[in-house]
Amino acid sequence: MFLVLPLTIYFIGKNVQTRIPEEYKLSSKKVINKKLIGAERFDHSKITGSIIGGLLLVLCTYLAISHPNTLSFRFITPNFLNLSLLALALISHGSITNFLTASESAIGGTVGILLQFPLYFGIMGIFQSTGIIQDLSHFFQHISSEFTYPIYTFFSAGLINFFVPSGGGQWYIQGPLIIQSALEMGIPLHKSIMALAYGDQITNMMQPFWALPLLGITGLKAKDILPYTFLLMLVGIGVFVFGFFFL
Repeated sequence: MFLVLPLTIYFIGKNVQTRIPEEYKLSSKKVINKKLIGAERFDHSKITGSIIGGLLLVLCTYLAISHPNTLSFRFITPNFLNLSLLALALISHGSITNFLTASESAIGGTVGILLQFPLYFGIMGIFQSTGIIQDLSHFFQHISSEFTYPIYTFFSAGLINFFVPSGGGQWYIQGPLIIQSALEMGIPLHKSIMALAYGDQITNMMQPFWALPLLGITGLKAKDILPYTFLLMLVGIGVFVFGFFFL
C-alpha cells in the first residue's frame, strides 16, 4: 500500500490537468446557469423538497397523535423537535438546494456534518433493528470456506460501509458476528478482524463521509474528488485481495 498508492497518485498528477477553484459567494438569489444532470435535478426541484418535507411533517403529526400521552405533550423530545424543524425547513425553502445554501450561509463548513451525520446514524439504527447486517454476515458465512471467508468479510464490510460509514458503529453491529463466525470456522481472529477493518476503510474512497470537513473548507463538491478516490479504491482492493490470497 505504501508503494502502490503513492505511485498511483503520482501517475494521476502527471496525466490530469487541475485548476484552483474560483472563489465563490453564497447568495439567497443564486442563479443556476449550468445544466443540471442526474441527482442535481432532484436537489433543485421544489417538488422534491416539498414532498420530502410534507411526508416528514405527516410522520411528525402521526407520532404526536398516536402517542399515549398526547395531551400532556410528552411526545415532544429532541428527536421529535429536530424532525419537525427539518420538515418545516424543507417546506419553507422549497428545494433541497435552497435549504442547503441557507444552512451553509448560517453554519458554514459544518453544514455537511450537522445534516448528514444524523442521517447516517439513522440508517445504522435501521440496519441494526431490522437484522439486515446479521443476515448479510450469515449469508457470506454459509457460502464461504476457511480460505475465502476473510475475502467475503472484506467485501461485506465494504458494502455495509456505504450505508454505515461510522467505523465504530459498524464494528458495534458487525464485529461480534465476525468474531463468532471466525471462531466457529476456526479462522484466526486477527485475519477476520483486519478483513473487516480493511473493508470498512476501502470504500471510504467512494463514501465522502470522512471528507465533509475538508469539502466544507475547500468549497469543493464530492463529485470533484470522487473520480480520483474511486481509482485509489480500485487499486486498494487489488492490493488487499492479493494480500488475503498470498499472505
